[in-house]
Amino acid sequence: MKDTLIAVLEPFGTAGNEMPIADVITGLIRPYVDDIRVDAIGNVIATKRGNGKRIMLSSHMDTIGYIVLDADKDGFLRVSNIGGIKPDTAGMRHIAFANGVHGVLCIEPTDKSKAEIAKLYVDIGADSQEAALARVPVGTMGSLRLQVTEMGDDLVAAPYMDDRAACAVQIELLKALSNVKHEIVAVFSAQEEVGCRGAAVAAYAVEPDIGVAIDVTLAGDVPKCDPPVAMKVGKGPCVKVKDSNSIATPMVRDGLVAAAKKAGVPYQFEVLPFGGTDAGPIMTSRGGVPAGTLSIACRYVHSAVETVSLNDMVNAVKLLKVYLEEIV
Repeated sequence: MKDTLIAVLEPFGTAGNEMPIADVITGLIRPYVDDIRVDAIGNVIATKRGNGKRIMLSSHMDTIGYIVLDADKDGFLRVSNIGGIKPDTAGMRHIAFANGVHGVLCIEPTDKSKAEIAKLYVDIGADSQEAALARVPVGTMGSLRLQVTEMGDDLVAAPYMDDRAACAVQIELLKALSNVKHEIVAVFSAQEEVGCRGAAVAAYAVEPDIGVAIDVTLAGDVPKCDPPVAMKVGKGPCVKVKDSNSIATPMVRDGLVAAAKKAGVPYQFEVLPFGGTDAGPIMTSRGGVPAGTLSIACRYVHSAVETVSLNDMVNAVKLLKVYLEEIV
């Protein structure tokens, strides 16, 4: 699991620029599926053929990031956000742009309560507007440079765990499946961080009978977590009940719980008072699709140190394997 996780953390892939990560995922899963295609929006859609129900799995490839707006006269790049950036924790980080240029992401001195995206800038060592934009033109996207930190035998911290951790789970699941009567369509979706766009397109095309999103969720096991939530890192995959974008279909939610019990793995219920996953657009596609989400608890979501449990990821594979082979 750790090797697969590292492999999918490494490629660039901000929302709308998923081709590098799509190429890596395609190479990793090709031996385990019958068909792979990349659609017009950039989703990777892989199919394991079967004669039963058509079940769509979806984990998103894209990450949050930044896009260059302009540069000031002294050569500092001004950027805007791609997805949900937290300005108060964004500054003083190493950033890498899609064209290979590196710099440091900084924020103008300000009270944290007043931090905003407009206060962010990137220092690439340029000394003029012309020099800066020659190296990193307007519209270039960037993201935090990858640094992976292992903490003990189980926890791993890095940017992009949202949602590359779930991509790793889905890849390992495709390797593990051996006795599935159903048709499994594994989608590695694009542009989730800017409105779940890829999953909406994929669900419309796939026309699934059931949908299961795989994503991370906020862990509440840190000091003064706001809002207080029950999910904890290392205590098992989380069966979502509700977020702001979907209420899990009871038959899917209960099926995931039954799979956890049959697989003998720990599980948690997830109620998230905000956010959403690919389950939302899957559920509302065409005439409606029964759908739910299996989540990996993650500390410090949308930061440089998103932290997950490898055991939770392994148990998510075990749970989903039983769900697809024995429960549905």
